[in-house]
Amino acid sequence: MVARSRVHDSVILDAFEAIDPTPFNDDVWRVTRKEREALRGASANGRWSRPGEFEVLYTSESEEGALAEIGYRLSLEPVWPSRIEHEIHCIDLHLTRTLRLVDISQLSPLGVDIARYESFDYSATQAIASAAHFLEFDGLVIPSARYECTNIVVFMEQAAENGRMEVRSSAPVDWSTWRRKRR
Repeated sequence: MVARSRVHDSVILDAFEAIDPTPFNDDVWRVTRKEREALRGASANGRWSRPGEFEVLYTSESEEGALAEIGYRLSLEPVWPSRIEHEIHCIDLHLTRTLRLVDISQLSPLGVDIARYESFDYSATQAIASAAHFLEFDGLVIPSARYECTNIVVFMEQAAENGRMEVRSSAPVDWSTWRRKRR
């Protein structure tokens, strides 16, 4: 995928150049529609990706965090979509150059309105991800907007060169049980 030419925010670039990349080696969780490849990224519009700019894989350090991300989206539908089947995957993830911004207060100086972090205003977080990708980090370790955990956003191009991902296990998601537990 060819990234579009983009001018990056110099405040963000300066801040990131002062941060040493860290490795990430742990299991992560991801929910996908049934039969979608667990390690297939996307270049759609998301909190940490502008549409078509580069491919990312959204994961969570917590099984419940991964479920909360997709469950939230499904809950926005007028009627819970009962015919869509999902799977949850445990992925062994090894990255060499992650950017860790795990404290939500770290996002504020980078332009993120913390009070609106859970909203669908992605402009500031997309600018952060774009700058991190430009500086050749292979992923972001950032706070989840839907659960008390961190999420790991993998930049697929860099991860393919320097990282490793392997699906450890996959299982069907029982949304009825998940929804009952959250009430």
